[in-house]
Amino acid sequence: MLLPQIKQPSDLKSLSQDDLVLLSAEIRQFLIEKLSVTGGHLAPNLGVVELTVALHYCYNSPADKMIFDVGHQAYVHKILTGRMDRFDTLRQHNGLCGFVKRNESEHDVWEAGHSSTSLSAAMGMALARDLKGEENQVIAMIGDGALTGGMAFEALNHIGHEQKKLMVILNDNEMSIAPNVGAMHKYLSKIRSDRHYLKAKDDVEGILKKIPAIGDRLAKSASWIKDSVKYMMVPGVLFEELGFTYLGPIDGHDIPKLIETFKQADNVEGPVLVHVLTTKGKGYQPAEADSHKWHGISPYKIESGQVLKAVGKPMYTEIFGQTLVELAKEDQRIVAVTPAMPTGSGLIPFSKEFPDRMIDVGIAEQHAATMCAALAMEGLKPIFAVYSTFMQRAYDQIVHDICRHNANVIFAIDRAGFVGPDGETHQGVYDVAFMRHIPNIVLMMPKDENELRHMMKTALDYNEGPIAYRYPRNNVVGVPMDEQLVPIPIGTWEQLRPSEGYAVIASGSMVQIAEEAAETVKKEGITAGVINARFLKPLDEQMLRDLAVRGTKLIVLEEASQAGSMGSAVLEFYAEQGLHDVHVQLMGIPDRFIEHGSINEQRAEVGLTVENVCVQLRSLAAQSSYGMSRTRFPS
Repeated sequence: MLLPQIKQPSDLKSLSQDDLVLLSAEIRQFLIEKLSVTGGHLAPNLGVVELTVALHYCYNSPADKMIFDVGHQAYVHKILTGRMDRFDTLRQHNGLCGFVKRNESEHDVWEAGHSSTSLSAAMGMALARDLKGEENQVIAMIGDGALTGGMAFEALNHIGHEQKKLMVILNDNEMSIAPNVGAMHKYLSKIRSDRHYLKAKDDVEGILKKIPAIGDRLAKSASWIKDSVKYMMVPGVLFEELGFTYLGPIDGHDIPKLIETFKQADNVEGPVLVHVLTTKGKGYQPAEADSHKWHGISPYKIESGQVLKAVGKPMYTEIFGQTLVELAKEDQRIVAVTPAMPTGSGLIPFSKEFPDRMIDVGIAEQHAATMCAALAMEGLKPIFAVYSTFMQRAYDQIVHDICRHNANVIFAIDRAGFVGPDGETHQGVYDVAFMRHIPNIVLMMPKDENELRHMMKTALDYNEGPIAYRYPRNNVVGVPMDEQLVPIPIGTWEQLRPSEGYAVIASGSMVQIAEEAAETVKKEGITAGVINARFLKPLDEQMLRDLAVRGTKLIVLEEASQAGSMGSAVLEFYAEQGLHDVHVQLMGIPDRFIEHGSINEQRAEVGLTVENVCVQLRSLAAQSSYGMSRTRFPS
């Protein structure tokens, strides 16, 4: 066994290329076995085994900077950099992160959970190297799916202009998470399939070099001849026109060829793009056959590929997808838009039922948001189905193109709140704060799946501007479902339990926690009110006034950033009303990033639990024994 001998990347240097092939097979088997227990991003990592081994063989990390776009495909990198013995803790609380993590290892020089950032990071590191007078290599690995992100094109343009020495590895597996879409995908497909270009270019160079005495010089100087071949054989020649030396496409599972190509790239003074063809899920038949399903996978049986998912209630995402199909059958204006997440956002049923009304723009959230504004202006009902964490990438477009125009765009914000094993890069806890302050928008969050369905109807019937409903990465509560969907009056809350001196104002999945806490303290003689704050904007101002007049002490409970979210909105309302003696206690997510673990572990870490709400209610009850103040509104 070779793998147990690899403690650091330098241990690879003494191996032969044949040994590297054997090592790659061992790594692949290690990943299949370990992820069958922990789950994780299996298919992306199986696809880059040889590529990562060859990189660490040819270069000297961490002096040479290796940057992984997104970072979910860096498991092999983690194995080769001394973290193999921690893989049993992958994506678990206080365990190994599922992405590149700077505080885990000196070899992790750049971390990200969103795509298309690697090329900008590489340019920054190349500039810093040159300014400091250093000579290390800078290598960025980016997938063909991530190349659809606008930020990647901005970086390509700048790198080509500056002509800094760095290497971009285009890991081309024809996939991001879902199958790739768009013109770039078609362009790369053309290069993949047209091997004649490479042969013709090599043939021209070979012929020139054979000319006696002047052949080598002529081959070097006759770039115009080679360019003519390029233009004939590969229309566009996008990367070379952007200023890169293009090498490839090459087999990303052929270690000798990878090593040879990297040596060629080192001889180029400016930027080089190495186009590598890989197979996502390589070496494990179930993952090769369905790399979409096996992109991120739960624990599974190795022999059969059977995924070991607990049987239980459906996810909110599934209810959203089913309800959207129902509504779209009745309303021809509905168009679903997703940034490369049709499965994750629950849109596969919709895409099968209404293929012409399903738009996957690729990894391009900014474009999707502005396009939705235009669709709305033309009288359609665009549903922008997007994870909370990915919607951050379209903030300017939400402000400038949607809300400023008061465009009637509907946001279906999935993964709102904690997201579990994906951790801090994917937490959906910031969207309330960064959307609440934008004029014209309405924000909602349901307490259960039945209310989500009614909110979807509310949003569809609303014609006054942008409106959003957000829902968590949880299984549904399991309540009965109404057949007839009716709109909810905008800005109204729901009193679920009467209050006697204190109440919990809760949103979304926190409503259930508030209810359980209220039921617990009821047995102790404490009657705590529970309010379903289903509208995060606008607030139910009348209910807030009534609570203040009665002298009710309030806890605002939300699975969102405490800074700037609903609790802040409640405090702002009372400040605007001149009410400075209303007791408002905030229970949200503190001002720090919360790392990976289960959702329950993340909630426990920040105190969003039934037990902690009970503690706070008991404290309020104890304070009330000293007397209850009542508030008068200014006349």
